[in-house]
Amino acid sequence: MAIHDGVNETSARQVADVVAEQIERLVIDGVFKAGQSLPSERRLVEKLGVSRTALREGLKLLRARGIIETVHGRGSTVASLTGKTENSPLMYLLGSQPRTLYELYEVRGLLEAESARLAALRGTQADYVLITRRYEEMVAADGPDVSPSTHARLDHAFHLAICEASHNAVLVHTLNVLTEPLLSSVFASVNNLYHRAPHKRVIDRQHARLYNAVVGKLPERARKAAADHINSVCAALREIEQEEQRLVRATLRLEGWQ
Repeated sequence: MAIHDGVNETSARQVADVVAEQIERLVIDGVFKAGQSLPSERRLVEKLGVSRTALREGLKLLRARGIIETVHGRGSTVASLTGKTENSPLMYLLGSQPRTLYELYEVRGLLEAESARLAALRGTQADYVLITRRYEEMVAADGPDVSPSTHARLDHAFHLAICEASHNAVLVHTLNVLTEPLLSSVFASVNNLYHRAPHKRVIDRQHARLYNAVVGKLPERARKAAADHINSVCAALREIEQEEQRLVRATLRLEGWQ
């Protein structure tokens, strides 16, 4: 009897490991995102095809690894896999130094060009449905009553959907780590360029080219569209900054320094 119980206990542990691995895979693949509640215990049992005991043991393993957090009466949520990066000294420095805005655009150019190429190469029909939703939401939010922060989040969500379609977990999580500074770079472009009609038209055309290349499964065209978009926005922001600096210098010469 004791031997039989020991075999059952070992088997339960092995199933619990499989449960933990399955849920970890869903987290890595972006199906379960940081801060998202896990489905109910009953739903997980049905979807994973395991017993409640095995599921609970698997969740216990995930809690021990810091992958999920459980609050009594509220269930389990996916933990932040990167810690409190938004409050870290690095995130503060990235947000406080003007030069890092352009360095962030360099990083975006590298990462997003490759993610667009991979999305066109590896994306599934389901990926393209999600990208289309994010694209249409972004296009629909066009009007003076839409705040720059809303525009920025919709813009970022479109680019992130393309990145997720790359099916490269490391690439996706690298961009997730940089969410706050990347959002600040998107906000800078929205705040400075969207109210300038010529710039807004250029950005809209670039987004359309990127969208069509990705869902059209044209990898090199998608890579070029993403790189051209990021480089163009960065160049436009630099020109606006230089224009403002020229205006300040000219005003000082005209009025003198008091």
